[in-house]
Formats: sequence, structure tokens, C-alpha cells
Amino acid sequence: MTTTDKDPATAVADMVAHVLRLAGTWTRWDGVPRPVDDRVYTPHKAIRRVADHMIDHLAEVEARLAGLPPIPDRWHASAVTTAHDLAPFTQDDLDEAVSRLTRLSQIWTVRLGSLTEERLDHSPGEGWSIRYLAHHLAGSTYYADAVGLMPE
Repeated sequence: MTTTDKDPATAVADMVAHVLRLAGTWTRWDGVPRPVDDRVYTPHKAIRRVADHMIDHLAEVEARLAGLPPIPDRWHASAVTTAHDLAPFTQDDLDEAVSRLTRLSQIWTVRLGSLTEERLDHSPGEGWSIRYLAHHLAGSTYYADAVGLMPE
């Protein structure tokens, strides 16, 4: 993966905006999981994966900045489709997703905005730079794109 010239905070915020644009149509979901690659996706699963991905890498960033080793990743990720993932996606679910993802986006924006260019590119600890992590995170549109836009 390569990073772009786009500000990393903007890349994350744009990803969330894209996910929420699609999610705004998911109250019309027909209940059929969408197969993509070797997995299946539903509205709930897409929101879960985006939120979990944001939390996972935020925890990594915070640990590394504090000089601590990140907690190892033990998510089941998209390999698992839970019973909750298969539930209808209601207006209340959309409201919750908007609240959850916009708050996570704000946390990322505040954290990334507090870092110097040097710190973004030369991050403490092992792993990708924080700039690279943010651009990697922006790829979470994949999960929402897997579900797609629901027709009217």
C-alpha cells in the first residue's frame, strides 16, 4: 500500500463519511448477505468491521505513543458472521452507527492532528508509521462497499 498526499485525518474522516453514506441506504437491505471474495457481508457486519478496525489501530497508536507494546490482535474480523450480523438493519441501528463512527472519526482526527509530521512518519515502536496506519484504515471502505448501496 502507498499513502497519498492526503492528510491522514482527512483520509480517515472521508472513509467514515463514505461508509455512512452507504449505510444510510441499508435500512432497505433485503436480508441477503453479500458474498465478496471468500467472505460474506451484511450491514451490521460492515459497521462492526469498520468500528473494530478503527478501535484496533487506535489502541495500537496509543500504546506505541505511550512506549508500550500493542495488545496482540485477536479479532475474528470478517472471518466470522455472527447472528447479530444477520439481523435487519433498522433506523435505530443507523443512528447508533452514525454516533459510533463519527465519534471514532473525531478521536482519530484529534489524535492525528496532535502529531507532528515527524511523529506521523517516524512512529515509535514496531510496525507501520502512524501516517501509514491512517491510510490503511481509510481502506475500511471495503467493508461498506461489499454491502453497497441499496436501491430505492
